[in-house]
Amino acid sequence: MEKTAEREMVRSSQRTRMMVMTAVFAALACVATMVIKVPSPTGGYMNLGDTVVLLGGYLLGPAWGALAGSIGPALADVLLGSAIYAPATLVIKAVMAVLAAACWQAFGRGRGPLGLAACGVVGELPMVLGYWLYDGMLMGSLTGAAAGIPSNLVQAAFGIAASTLLAAALGRSAYVRREFPRL
Repeated sequence: MEKTAEREMVRSSQRTRMMVMTAVFAALACVATMVIKVPSPTGGYMNLGDTVVLLGGYLLGPAWGALAGSIGPALADVLLGSAIYAPATLVIKAVMAVLAAACWQAFGRGRGPLGLAACGVVGELPMVLGYWLYDGMLMGSLTGAAAGIPSNLVQAAFGIAASTLLAAALGRSAYVRREFPRL
């Protein structure tokens, strides 16, 4: 009986820890999205949030990473006056985090920075495709929406590079590896 109660306390503690870390990463993603905001031709904006979305996926795993990676940037859309993008951002960033984290767990671990970068590419593809399709829906023209693809590719490249460098640096820390065993 005591072992069952002890196991439940450990699970509860782990769940609480993951909820707190998810909230922290959501806040970081929101701030990173809001810090530098470069307008794109379609009415959206380029930002640094993808770095945190990918990093959150690697550190927190697919489910928790998706929550953090989607809530933070969607909140930033609302706070920055681009609320029309919030629903798309919620879905697109969740898919990004899930794909990058699942790729990392299945194929990237042990492959170092190259594995991180490859999984970042997997995660960023739905961002470029998703915003193109969403902009196309808003504009009524996929051709017109294609004007936003270059800026989304720049944002994707920066997110991949920055998250790869950060994750590789964090992975060298015994403390980080202990606290975030998925990395």
